Amino acid sequence: MKRNHFLDLNEALQNPGKQLDFTIHTSLSQEEDVDLVNPIEGELSAVSTGNILLLSGQFRTRCVVECARCNEPIEVDVEFEMDDEFTVEGVPSCYGSDGFAHIVPEEEPEKIFDKNSLIPDGYLRQGLILNLPVQPLCQFGWEGDCPNARATKKHFAPPTHPGLVHLAEIAGDPKATEEGAE
Repeated sequence: MKRNHFLDLNEALQNPGKQLDFTIHTSLSQEEDVDLVNPIEGELSAVSTGNILLLSGQFRTRCVVECARCNEPIEVDVEFEMDDEFTVEGVPSCYGSDGFAHIVPEEEPEKIFDKNSLIPDGYLRQGLILNLPVQPLCQFGWEGDCPNARATKKHFAPPTHPGLVHLAEIAGDPKATEEGAE
Protein backbone atom coordinates (compact mmCIF):
# COMPACT_ATOMS: atom_id res chain seq x y z
CA MET A 1 0.00 0.00 0.00
CA LYS A 2 1.46 3.36 -1.04
CA ARG A 3 0.92 6.30 1.30
CA ASN A 4 2.21 9.81 0.74
CA HIS A 5 5.10 10.85 2.96
CA PHE A 6 5.84 7.23 3.94
CA LEU A 7 8.39 4.72 2.65
CA ASP A 8 6.99 1.18 2.64
CA LEU A 9 9.66 -1.19 4.00
CA ASN A 10 7.41 -4.26 4.21
CA GLU A 11 8.95 -5.96 1.15
CA ALA A 12 12.41 -5.84 2.74
CA LEU A 13 11.05 -7.03 6.10
CA GLN A 14 9.20 -10.02 4.61
CA ASN A 15 12.15 -11.00 2.37
CA PRO A 16 15.39 -10.89 4.39
CA GLY A 17 18.38 -9.96 2.26
CA LYS A 18 16.33 -7.96 -0.24
CA GLN A 19 17.56 -4.38 -0.47
CA LEU A 20 15.22 -1.49 -1.15
CA ASP A 21 16.62 1.81 -2.44
CA PHE A 22 14.82 5.14 -2.21
CA THR A 23 15.57 8.60 -3.56
CA ILE A 24 14.83 11.21 -0.92
CA HIS A 25 13.68 14.78 -1.54
CA THR A 26 11.94 16.47 1.40
CA SER A 27 11.56 19.98 2.79
CA LEU A 28 10.62 18.84 6.32
CA SER A 29 7.33 20.71 6.02
CA GLN A 30 6.40 20.30 9.70
CA GLU A 31 9.84 21.36 10.99
CA GLU A 32 10.02 24.55 13.04
CA ASP A 33 13.52 24.25 14.52
CA VAL A 34 15.49 24.21 11.26
CA ASP A 35 15.24 26.72 8.42
CA LEU A 36 16.04 24.89 5.17
CA VAL A 37 17.19 26.84 2.12
CA ASN A 38 17.25 23.69 -0.05
CA PRO A 39 15.34 20.43 0.51
CA ILE A 40 17.14 17.45 1.98
CA GLU A 41 18.18 15.19 -0.89
CA GLY A 42 19.93 11.84 -0.97
CA GLU A 43 19.67 8.08 -1.23
CA LEU A 44 18.39 5.69 1.44
CA SER A 45 18.85 1.90 1.46
CA ALA A 46 16.93 -0.58 3.60
CA VAL A 47 17.67 -4.27 4.10
CA SER A 48 16.50 -6.76 6.72
CA THR A 49 18.62 -9.52 8.19
CA GLY A 50 15.53 -11.23 9.58
CA ASN A 51 15.80 -9.78 13.07
CA ILE A 52 17.32 -6.35 12.32
CA LEU A 53 16.37 -3.69 9.79
CA LEU A 54 19.42 -1.82 8.51
CA LEU A 55 18.92 1.70 7.16
CA SER A 56 21.77 3.65 5.58
CA GLY A 57 21.94 6.76 3.48
CA GLN A 58 23.80 9.88 2.46
CA PHE A 59 22.07 13.25 2.45
CA ARG A 60 22.75 16.90 1.76
CA THR A 61 20.98 20.23 2.23
CA ARG A 62 21.60 23.93 2.80
CA CYS A 63 20.12 25.60 5.86
CA VAL A 64 20.23 28.82 7.88
CA VAL A 65 21.94 28.78 11.28
CA GLU A 66 23.21 31.48 13.65
CA CYS A 67 26.86 32.52 13.77
CA ALA A 68 28.39 31.37 17.07
CA ARG A 69 30.19 34.71 17.43
CA CYS A 70 27.69 37.40 16.39
CA ASN A 71 24.35 35.51 16.21
CA GLU A 72 23.71 36.73 12.65
CA PRO A 73 21.99 34.25 10.30
CA ILE A 74 24.30 32.44 7.88
CA GLU A 75 23.72 29.75 5.26
CA VAL A 76 25.70 26.51 5.54
CA ASP A 77 25.88 23.34 3.48
CA VAL A 78 25.24 20.22 5.55
CA GLU A 79 26.16 16.74 4.33
CA PHE A 80 25.54 13.77 6.57
CA GLU A 81 25.36 9.99 6.61
CA MET A 82 22.97 7.86 8.59
CA ASP A 83 23.46 4.19 9.52
CA ASP A 84 20.86 2.79 11.88
CA GLU A 85 19.58 -0.58 13.09
CA PHE A 86 16.03 -1.30 14.21
CA THR A 87 14.75 -4.48 15.86
CA VAL A 88 12.44 -6.71 13.81
CA GLU A 89 10.13 -9.30 15.40
CA GLY A 90 8.11 -12.09 13.85
CA VAL A 91 8.76 -14.57 11.07
CA PRO A 92 9.07 -13.11 7.57
CA SER A 93 6.16 -14.16 5.36
CA CYS A 94 8.53 -15.52 2.67
CA TYR A 95 9.14 -18.51 4.98
CA GLY A 96 5.52 -19.63 4.50
CA SER A 97 4.37 -19.06 8.05
CA ASP A 98 1.07 -17.58 9.05
CA GLY A 99 2.87 -14.61 10.59
CA PHE A 100 4.82 -11.69 9.32
CA ALA A 101 7.79 -9.61 10.38
CA HIS A 102 7.29 -6.15 11.83
CA ILE A 103 9.46 -3.35 13.19
CA VAL A 104 9.54 -3.02 16.97
CA PRO A 105 8.84 0.66 17.71
CA GLU A 106 11.37 2.37 19.93
CA GLU A 107 10.45 5.03 22.42
CA GLU A 108 11.50 8.23 20.71
CA PRO A 109 10.38 11.85 21.02
CA GLU A 110 9.22 11.81 17.41
CA LYS A 111 7.59 8.86 15.69
CA ILE A 112 9.66 7.57 12.73
CA PHE A 113 7.71 4.39 11.89
CA ASP A 114 4.05 3.73 11.18
CA LYS A 115 3.66 -0.06 11.14
CA ASN A 116 6.25 -1.23 8.55
CA SER A 117 6.60 2.17 6.89
CA LEU A 118 9.29 4.76 7.55
CA ILE A 119 8.26 8.37 8.08
CA PRO A 120 11.22 9.99 6.29
CA ASP A 121 10.67 13.51 7.66
CA GLY A 122 10.95 12.29 11.27
CA TYR A 123 13.96 10.11 10.51
CA LEU A 124 15.85 12.77 8.52
CA ARG A 125 15.05 15.51 11.05
CA GLN A 126 16.96 13.56 13.70
CA GLY A 127 19.94 13.04 11.41
CA LEU A 128 20.04 16.67 10.32
CA ILE A 129 19.86 18.10 13.83
CA LEU A 130 22.65 15.80 15.02
CA ASN A 131 24.84 16.89 12.10
CA LEU A 132 24.34 20.67 12.22
CA PRO A 133 27.62 22.51 12.83
CA VAL A 134 28.23 23.11 16.53
CA GLN A 135 29.85 26.55 16.16
CA PRO A 136 29.19 27.88 12.67
CA LEU A 137 30.95 31.13 11.89
CA CYS A 138 30.15 33.97 9.53
CA GLN A 139 32.69 35.16 6.95
CA PHE A 140 34.72 36.99 9.63
CA GLY A 141 35.41 33.89 11.74
CA TRP A 142 36.76 34.22 15.28
CA GLU A 143 39.64 36.53 14.42
CA GLY A 144 38.13 38.84 11.78
CA ASP A 145 36.78 42.30 12.51
CA CYS A 146 33.08 41.39 12.52
CA PRO A 147 30.92 44.55 12.72
CA ASN A 148 28.09 42.62 14.38
CA ALA A 149 30.36 41.10 17.04
CA ARG A 150 31.88 44.52 17.75
CA ALA A 151 28.43 45.89 18.50
CA THR A 152 27.83 43.19 21.12
CA LYS A 153 31.10 43.96 22.98
CA LYS A 154 29.58 47.23 24.26
CA HIS A 155 27.24 45.24 26.48
CA PHE A 156 30.07 43.85 28.61
CA ALA A 157 31.48 45.77 31.57
CA PRO A 158 35.24 46.26 31.69
CA PRO A 159 37.10 43.89 34.00
CA THR A 160 37.62 45.19 37.53
CA HIS A 161 39.57 42.32 39.02
CA PRO A 162 43.33 42.68 38.41
CA GLY A 163 43.55 39.13 37.07
CA LEU A 164 40.93 39.86 34.45
CA VAL A 165 42.88 42.84 33.12
CA HIS A 166 45.43 40.41 31.68
CA LEU A 167 42.67 38.51 29.92
CA ALA A 168 41.45 41.79 28.40
CA GLU A 169 44.99 42.47 27.16
CA ILE A 170 45.11 39.06 25.52
CA ALA A 171 41.71 39.74 23.91
CA GLY A 172 43.09 43.03 22.60
CA ASP A 173 40.64 45.37 24.32
CA PRO A 174 42.72 48.49 25.16
CA LYS A 175 39.77 50.32 26.77
CA ALA A 176 39.21 47.51 29.26
CA THR A 177 42.93 47.44 30.04
CA GLU A 178 43.03 51.18 30.81
CA GLU A 179 39.94 51.09 33.01
CA GLY A 180 41.03 47.96 34.86
CA ALA A 181 44.48 49.40 35.61
CA GLU A 182 43.06 52.42 37.43
